[in-house]
Amino acid sequence: MDKLIINIEKNISGKKVFGLFILTNLVYAFMLLVTIPNTMKFSKGMQLLDMMPTGYDLDYVNKLFITLGENGRHFYLTNQIPVDMVYPLLFGLTYSILLAYFLNKINKLKSPFSYLSLLPIIAGIADYLENIGIITMLKSYPDFTETAVNTTRLFSVIKSISTSIFFIILIVIIILLGIKLLKKTSDSN
Repeated sequence: MDKLIINIEKNISGKKVFGLFILTNLVYAFMLLVTIPNTMKFSKGMQLLDMMPTGYDLDYVNKLFITLGENGRHFYLTNQIPVDMVYPLLFGLTYSILLAYFLNKINKLKSPFSYLSLLPIIAGIADYLENIGIITMLKSYPDFTETAVNTTRLFSVIKSISTSIFFIILIVIIILLGIKLLKKTSDSN
């Protein structure tokens, strides 16, 4: 765990953070604007499993997979999921380094606060486990179990909670940085 924090600390240059941020958000925009809407064309407005932060149940998954039909399930598996297998890695790396970058700016990187940088990695791992569950259910349809749905849902909720907590923490740290910069500016005047 400490080695991971040290590796994060070593990679917090502004150029790396900015480059990864741009790349991550280009991939995210591609999912939001291309792969998710194209997959949802098959779902008749039903939300995809990876877009449901509070989870889903067996009935919803069955109804979604029936609505998607064979072509939609195939499209989900071969178009949306492959892009979503790249995004969690980018999310975890980028936002861990971004948080460490801002923690460093407020002189809190060399403190227990550095462990907050692990939240995006937790979200990324949960996203991968969610994706594996979705892949398993899509490939085994209609023979997946309620246990498969509940396990996949658990990872969806963990992903959502850790991502939400991360963004709240990021906003608080950016506000603290803004206050620090304002004080610095007013003290120099």
